[in-house]
Amino acid sequence: MPHDHAHGSHGHHHHHHIDPEQLAGDKRLAAAVGVNVLLTVAQIIGGIVSGSLAMIADALHNFSDAASLVIAVWARRIARRPADEAMTFGYGRAEVVAALINLTTLILIGLYLVYEAVLRFFDPQEVTGWLIVVIASVALVVDLVTAWLTYRMAQDSVNIRAAFLHNLADALGSVAVILAGTLILLFGWTWVDPLVTLGIAGYILWMAWAEIGGVIRILMLGTPPAMAPEAVLESAEAVEGVEALHSAHLWQIDEGRSALTAHLVVVEGAWSRADAIKASVKARLVEAHGLREVTLELECAAHRCAEPRRIGG
Repeated sequence: MPHDHAHGSHGHHHHHHIDPEQLAGDKRLAAAVGVNVLLTVAQIIGGIVSGSLAMIADALHNFSDAASLVIAVWARRIARRPADEAMTFGYGRAEVVAALINLTTLILIGLYLVYEAVLRFFDPQEVTGWLIVVIASVALVVDLVTAWLTYRMAQDSVNIRAAFLHNLADALGSVAVILAGTLILLFGWTWVDPLVTLGIAGYILWMAWAEIGGVIRILMLGTPPAMAPEAVLESAEAVEGVEALHSAHLWQIDEGRSALTAHLVVVEGAWSRADAIKASVKARLVEAHGLREVTLELECAAHRCAEPRRIGG
């Protein structure tokens, strides 16, 4: 059934001639990785010399940034592969898996920072203020550059968005470190360092938590957040010649594509028009819900399933 697959052709055409938009995106991501790796090295040296925990935390963070970007880039490349015998739905979910990995590590980093900060409250360390401020300022610049490189792509990819969150968390970390360093310099308030670390950790955890739900939902084959299964079935049932739909499964293949499989019962006496009815149901679903991956099993009203379940089954 070649006509059914026509919409997939634009997916395939990326593979042989990758479009310039994606190439430009890859270059931006590669640049972001490079900048972050350089920064990590500088920060670790600075943290050891100055004795600042916040600085080393920031360095680990930048390293996790670079790592999260590498994972994101790698997943982007895998996701472009066309469907094959091993992955009949294509490789698009590689990006969802990468997002899950990145968000999970972000949550672990957040928890680790909370632990470290709490320990620091009870055992304040001597910190060299000015060095922290200088290095954190460089870090902030790098984080802003990375954020700028990835921001546009983060709008429509959960994968890049997870890497972008790593980055944003970082930029905040740098702002906080600059603040802490300045206050230590001016007033000698060593408790600011752990306090600020706690604040950053809280924010990181909150953001990662908000994003991870959607990612898990895709991996759990949940319904697309913007689509109510009932509404989708009702649009199909509004088509003339359709008696009912049942045994419906509605899920997200990846962030951009959703799929529906269902049994469609054709009203009695309309079996001769079954193909036309199926075609108009598919057209209606594309128009009303943007659903292009639709597979329908036709049943004539006289021989329908005995006890159909509306959803699933």
